[in-house]
Amino acid sequence: MSSASTSRAMLKTLSVVKKVKMGKRVEKILKDKGGSTSAQDNGDDDPNKTPEPYICTGIFEADFTEFCRRNLLKDNEIPAVVIRPKPPCAQAPPDNKSKDSKDSNASKDPTPDEGVDAANQEEAPPKTYVTKDKYAYFRPVVQVEMENEDKPTTVTEIYIRGWKVDSLMVGIFKQCWPIIEKLSVVNLWNVNLSEDVVKEFASFLPQCQNLKTLVIDGTWCPEEPWSLLIGEDSLLTSLSLRNNGITDKGAVMIGKALSTVKSSNKNLVSLNLSGNKITDVGAVAIANGLRMNRVLLSLSLANNNVSDEGAKKLGEVLSRFPLTHEEVVERRKLLSEKGSPDQGLLKSPPPSRRDRDRPGSVRSSSHMDKTDKKRDKSSKKKDGRKGEKEDGKSSKTDAKKDKDDTTKGKKEDKWKKADTMSTKTSKGKKTSSKDKRVPESDSPEILEAINPLLEQVESMDNQLWIPGNRCLINLNLSRNKITDTGMKGLLLAVQYQITLLNLAPSPAMKGILRMSLTGNDVKKTDETYVKLQEVLLARDPYYKPPEKGGGDNQSLAG
Repeated sequence: MSSASTSRAMLKTLSVVKKVKMGKRVEKILKDKGGSTSAQDNGDDDPNKTPEPYICTGIFEADFTEFCRRNLLKDNEIPAVVIRPKPPCAQAPPDNKSKDSKDSNASKDPTPDEGVDAANQEEAPPKTYVTKDKYAYFRPVVQVEMENEDKPTTVTEIYIRGWKVDSLMVGIFKQCWPIIEKLSVVNLWNVNLSEDVVKEFASFLPQCQNLKTLVIDGTWCPEEPWSLLIGEDSLLTSLSLRNNGITDKGAVMIGKALSTVKSSNKNLVSLNLSGNKITDVGAVAIANGLRMNRVLLSLSLANNNVSDEGAKKLGEVLSRFPLTHEEVVERRKLLSEKGSPDQGLLKSPPPSRRDRDRPGSVRSSSHMDKTDKKRDKSSKKKDGRKGEKEDGKSSKTDAKKDKDDTTKGKKEDKWKKADTMSTKTSKGKKTSSKDKRVPESDSPEILEAINPLLEQVESMDNQLWIPGNRCLINLNLSRNKITDTGMKGLLLAVQYQITLLNLAPSPAMKGILRMSLTGNDVKKTDETYVKLQEVLLARDPYYKPPEKGGGDNQSLAG
């Protein structure tokens, strides 16, 4: 028994030794074979290694998720890109024919199949809302609208609601948005932007060539850097900054961004600043921004703290105002650069090289010959006219000739004026004759934006006065603190614009057409307020007076 047990023990030890040796060999083989693969795996997981550059495809959802992953965001942290829900379409009114057919069908006894179908239709769920999982409504989502939902490259509008857009997210937008060709609207609400994020937005939004409308509502920023969004490089035509807590600090910077003496925003058409904390100081700054701005059409300062001082300043800018010393200096510079309109017509041709060498008092023989020939021709013409008079023409015929010559001269002057207008519009043609000059009153209106400093100036009380801003057509001052004193200033401004319209039958700038003044500190029965409302009602292009007695009464606008 002892020999058998010892032999068994020897066999076990030998098997164990073989297993250990085989295990070591396997490990060596695996190390040799997997050395390269492990090195590759370690290289892929190396965070210091720069990934390959990603080329944007123009599909916002794919590009956005890829950049989020490259910025080490987890899948549950990446905001989903979804199509913006739309309200249900209104049902069309039923036709009378369909009613009659339904009534006739209802008179018949319904079959059992029709009854089942009607029951199924009544039990269908409503389409006015969509149910979601728990807390799914509060997760960050990027809503988009497309021209064609089958083509993901046709994103036109982007909406972000109720989640913070930090520097990381705006860096991702900076790479995605300029690639979207048809992006025209960006709407942000309650996104909690910081100053650096606003600066980053202002830096890359001009790269979005078709982005014209930007809405940032319900977003407070203590530094108030909103003026950076409408800088000189901005392509925005509409900007909304409602309920952002903007104070006079931000309003002053916005006024400077609208225009200064030497620069002006040339693209912004609509600016909405309602629901903020702007007082008279900010309103005066914005009014000063309208002095040299001739592009903005609509301005809203509703639901702010503007009172009489701000309303008076706005009325002054809309009617006429005196130029400051800085504006007078800039006006003289512009006039010196432009030159007087007659200066180019009265200039003599540049002298030739021969004339430069000769002194000014000595004339060349060729020049003398030319002048002598001209004199001979003129003398011959005069002699011919004298001969015709001596041949027997009476004084009556001479008077008729004079009348005909004057009428012909007037007609020729008209044609000359038309020629000058065609030469002004055509490129590369210059007018050098004195007869082709046209007075300013006969020249047609130019639709291009003219610098206000080059308009006609009136001198009063040792100051230069120019017409005010007549480009603004919509002004919203409702729900402020304006009394009858401020209403008088606004009424004078509107009346002054009407007088200018009467002087020019078809002006390029129409002036104020709509002005909202409800909810101010003035009674509705106040005389100034009632008169202002009547004047504005006559200028409102959307107003339709009630028809009385078959339409004999004319509209106030007519």
